[in-house]
Amino acid sequence: HRERRLLVIGTMMAIGRWEEFDMHVRAALQSGFPLAEVKEVIMQQAIYCGVPAANHAVKEANAIIAELGLLQG
Repeated sequence: HRERRLLVIGTMMAIGRWEEFDMHVRAALQSGFPLAEVKEVIMQQAIYCGVPAANHAVKEANAIIAELGLLQG
């Protein structure tokens, strides 16, 4: 399950399907998936998908993190 979740998040980022990216990031975080692992997928994908995709993914993920109250202070 963990590997599939990581692959789906990375794939949705790679193909720019932001509505699906949002859905899978939200589902992962709500089910207790480590925030650090979501961030790591985004950083890794930045290398292969490009910085513009990574920047957009960070923006989308930050909105979900804030919505779920997972901001780290």
